[in-house]
Amino acid sequence: MTLTWVDYSIFFVYFLFVLGIGAFLKSRMKSSSDFLMSGRSIPLWITSLAFISANLGAQEVIGMAASGAKYGIMTAHFYWLGAIPAMVFLGVFMMPFYYGSRARSVPEYLVLRFDEKTRAFNACSFALMTLVSSGVSLYALSILLQTLLGWSFEVSVFLSAGIVLIYTFLGGLTSAVYNEVLQFFLIILGIAPLVYVGLHSVGNWQGLSNQLPSQMVHTWKYMGSSRENPMGVNSWSMAMGLGFVLSFGYWCTDFLVVQRAMIARNMSEARRTPLIAAFPKMLLPFVVVLPGLIAVALTHNGSGYHLPMKADGRIDYDMTLPSMLARYYPTGLLGVGLTALLASFMSGMAGNVTAFNSVWTFDIYQAYIRKQAPDAHYLKVGKMATVLGIIFSIATAYIARSFNNLMDLMQLLFGFINAPLFATFLLGMFWKRTTGHGAFWGLVAGTTGAAATYGLTRAEGRGGWLLAAPVHEFYSAMGQAFGVAIVSWTTCFLVTIAISLVTKPKPDEEMRGLVHSLTDIPKEVERRWYLHPVTLAVVVLGGSAALNYILW
Repeated sequence: MTLTWVDYSIFFVYFLFVLGIGAFLKSRMKSSSDFLMSGRSIPLWITSLAFISANLGAQEVIGMAASGAKYGIMTAHFYWLGAIPAMVFLGVFMMPFYYGSRARSVPEYLVLRFDEKTRAFNACSFALMTLVSSGVSLYALSILLQTLLGWSFEVSVFLSAGIVLIYTFLGGLTSAVYNEVLQFFLIILGIAPLVYVGLHSVGNWQGLSNQLPSQMVHTWKYMGSSRENPMGVNSWSMAMGLGFVLSFGYWCTDFLVVQRAMIARNMSEARRTPLIAAFPKMLLPFVVVLPGLIAVALTHNGSGYHLPMKADGRIDYDMTLPSMLARYYPTGLLGVGLTALLASFMSGMAGNVTAFNSVWTFDIYQAYIRKQAPDAHYLKVGKMATVLGIIFSIATAYIARSFNNLMDLMQLLFGFINAPLFATFLLGMFWKRTTGHGAFWGLVAGTTGAAATYGLTRAEGRGGWLLAAPVHEFYSAMGQAFGVAIVSWTTCFLVTIAISLVTKPKPDEEMRGLVHSLTDIPKEVERRWYLHPVTLAVVVLGGSAALNYILW
């Protein structure tokens, strides 16, 4: 791939712009709340776009195109089943407790509802997960730059990390949020033309459908058995594993995304943040998944294009989107497309770093190291945590370079941490009998159950280390991930209930505003009926159901 000065100029302007946002916001960072929580002053349209953009990182932009090429339109389940219902549940039912409790983070809600040990368990595990995720994003970006532009791994790592460090250090969470909005539009504008031109070249949707196996252009039709579809899962494991456990575990409890709603100006806007974000989220498969299907069709129709290959002869699905950009985009537009990829990687990294510095400052340092200190001290700690987060991300990127299984480890971390955590929140918010001891040991049991399931089963050569012969062989690694999540959630749910029944809960007075039955949810003040949370929820769920039906 050859770039001209026009393409490099686009890179340069983008870098200047994101750094300029950080420099502009520097003077407004006067307290730890300003730096780590944006002073809860961000407008609704900004929080909504930041909510979706925080998840629109390397894994989604590169990974969903790769999954589209490997699994077909079934990849859209990660949106219409694996995101939309959970985002609706968060906005309608969970945000009143998050925002109403005035907690600054998800772990801080846990200490208000349960106890310190539950907060500590989640804070430490989440901090680890964000650093690993941030480092893997940095690693993937560096490999992309090395492959496409010939830049050395070291230059790619330190240049990218340095830019993210500067604008997050100067402007804190506010800088990251405004840059996420910029990056959202850049990603859409950089990739949408590829979908339009690519679809036209294969004869639009009808031509695409005719050139692909039927299993690749339907979402539910071949889900009766895991053997009938390329994803290797059946409808039950898809609905329970992805549609319930993993999706609700991520969208309803992961501080990286919940934080974007928690910095809204008021309760009404906090509730509507994930609901409004669900509308563009519902349409994203047509931007990030379709390039993968188009690439497979081009490979089969004699166009001269072929899916990228690895050195060992296997298909390199991760390079599907970059190879499509190189095929269709001319000078200038190619620079825009590649800048969109850079934006996606940097957005994911910055989101993880800003979530890490909040959790480290509020839930680890202030909670256990130095409880009573001036606010200026915590502002300084937050900035130091930003620097340390970047340093650890760089270290993780180098670890990923040496050990190619870190991507698998990161996926396991999501299943190990988010799946049991959702069980804890579900019980804690809607069953006042849930105790701190039950919550803590439920999380420990759920994580242990996830590890045991992964160790006793195998898929595509992964897992099964506990026994010479695994107790079960999954048809795909994705099916295994869903199975691990289901066991993890179920174990945590049952253990939490069992221990809660034999331990003493908190008094009702201490749980007001934290548990549904003890909380008076304020009436929605929005007078325009079409902006009411319930109205938005009904519309977005109806739209998602319609898309599932159309592509059944």
